[in-house]
This record gives sequence, structure tokens and C-alpha cells, in this order.
Amino acid sequence: MAREGGGCRRVRVLGPDHPDTLRTRHNLAGWQGKAGDAAGAMAAFAELLDDRVRVLGPDHPDTLRTRHNLAYWRGKAGDAAGAAAAFAELLDNVQRVLGPDHPHTLRTRHDLATWRGKAGDAAGAAAAFAELLDDRVRVLGPNHRHTLRTRRNQAYWRGQAGHTAVRESTDP
Repeated sequence: MAREGGGCRRVRVLGPDHPDTLRTRHNLAGWQGKAGDAAGAMAAFAELLDDRVRVLGPDHPDTLRTRHNLAYWRGKAGDAAGAAAAFAELLDNVQRVLGPDHPHTLRTRHDLATWRGKAGDAAGAAAAFAELLDDRVRVLGPNHRHTLRTRRNQAYWRGQAGHTAVRESTDP
């Protein structure tokens, strides 16, 4: 169904392997998930991944983006442990290809920590967010929205892991 409409025209006009056709399929898969069909999105991203690897290679940024979305929708479809494992595997490739401070690398680390927590490893998620927070402060600054989101998520997962927040104050 995802290939009907605009996707079908692109295939007919540009061919199935054209970058615009692959991009359209990527967008359609994402919208399928946002419309509530997480399992369908996961299947569409899995099918697209095969084509992106074949056409663009395993290290192309678009292929890595498809892997990222496949891992995300795997988690949204109910497989938090599978999502965490997929993000862990993806992280090695993203760091190697894009570097440790690239925005997509930082985002992959964020999503890995999130799915790790959702898979039941709250302490591991909190620790991963703590490491990520140091890097986000260094790369983006202390007041960037992604830094603040990381700080919030670290606090959340610390709480889920049973840590209590200690407020240091000089007030009497």
C-alpha cells in the first residue's frame, strides 16, 4: 500500500533505485508509523534497508538513517530489547562513518539509552545518558534543547533505577 500514489509514480518515472524514489519510500514508511502502524513501518523500513544497502552501500548516511528508523519502529512495535540491540549495532557504524560528535551519532546514543531503559535496564540507561550529557554539553552547550532533554532523561532513568536526587544547597 505504501507504494501507491506518489511512490508508484516515482518508481514509474525515475525507477525503483533512484535516490528520490528511495527517499519517498523512507518518508512513506515514517508516515505509516506516525499514523499508528508501527509494525507496518518496521516492515517497510526493513524492505527499504535491503534496497538502500544494495544501491547506496552499508555506510551511506541514508542507509544509516534507514537503520535508525528501523530500530526505532521496532521498539515502537513492542520489541524494546530488539530496538536497543539494533541501536547498539548501529552506533558502532555511525561513530565510524560520521564521527563521535556528529548530530546523528549523538541522536543514536540518545535513542540507544532510551530503548535500553524501556527494555528494563534503567541503570544502564541512566549511565548512558550521563555519558551523553557530558558530550552534549561539550558539543552543543549547556542550554541547547538536546542537552536539556538529555539532562531530563538522565534524571528520569536515574529515578526509575531507584536513585534519589540529592539537592545540594547552601541555604540554611
